[in-house]
Amino acid sequence: MIVVIKNNQEEKQVNNLIKWIKSLGLAVNVSKGESSTVLGLIGDTTKVDMELIASLDIVETVKRIQEPFKNVNRKFHPQDTVVDINGCKFGGGFFQVIAGPCSVESEEQIIAIAKAVKAAGATVLRGGAFKPRSSPYSFQGMGGSGLELLFKAREVTGMPIITEIVDVRHIDLFKDVDIIQIGARNMQNFELLKELGRIRKPVLLKRGLAATIEEWLMSAEYIMAGGNAEIILCERGIRTYEPFTRNTLDLSAIPVVRELTHLPVIVDPSHASGLSRLVPPLSLASVGVGCDGLIIEVHNDPMHAKSDGAQSLKPEQFADLMGKIRPLMDIVGKHTF
Repeated sequence: MIVVIKNNQEEKQVNNLIKWIKSLGLAVNVSKGESSTVLGLIGDTTKVDMELIASLDIVETVKRIQEPFKNVNRKFHPQDTVVDINGCKFGGGFFQVIAGPCSVESEEQIIAIAKAVKAAGATVLRGGAFKPRSSPYSFQGMGGSGLELLFKAREVTGMPIITEIVDVRHIDLFKDVDIIQIGARNMQNFELLKELGRIRKPVLLKRGLAATIEEWLMSAEYIMAGGNAEIILCERGIRTYEPFTRNTLDLSAIPVVRELTHLPVIVDPSHASGLSRLVPPLSLASVGVGCDGLIIEVHNDPMHAKSDGAQSLKPEQFADLMGKIRPLMDIVGKHTF
């Protein structure tokens, strides 16, 4: 349920209403906009007398929310959420590009790639230290030592880092990571999502392999229900009957999700296609439909990459793509700072 407060109402009256609502055992999410204040009521709202609240002089409208996701719902929070990582902002018109290798392989590799993608315009460095792989015999990442190399790359370049967590037992290892990534396979790892809701650190939540948009947003709801609103959604393609590409990029999800939620949403064209030659056109298409950023795999030697070399751009290819993205950002009204 949402209660829309009329503009320019006395703060004391609004606070008294919030206090009364909380006395009914409900939580209240307050979202202040330019023309009104929205109170989002969370919990068993069947005990709330809608007509009584609607009759108050300070109340403009009262509506019930039908969707199961509440905190992430744009009706609860009409303004875009802006996730700010050390001045690097996602959402609210801000656009960022995350780039780097699928896996951290060596100090020389990750620092060289970090320098190259920063020079091309990327603002966040990605790199996998722990890698969930379909085969138990595939490279599983360098683990804790891979995290240390990411920290070194951050020290050298000044770029915030993002890396994937695969196990709730690893949370303490990620205390110095700037953005924690939840991969597609863990989108519905609810115990992990609950823990990430408690730690108050930015989280990038990828859409599951076959998840509906509602299931994706409900996973974000788990994190927000724990108190962490610093969430970036990531569309990375879904599994369909089409085998030519690794996944099928659901571009329609971007404008739909932007209607449904206030959270920023970015696109991963690398995992969506699995083919490096398709990354540039899918990146441009993603910008065109209004995403808030991209996460792109870049490797200085894709032929010998330990994971996902086929979908990785070379640094010079990434730089060329960034040159095409910038004028398109102006057209769709996005900016980086």
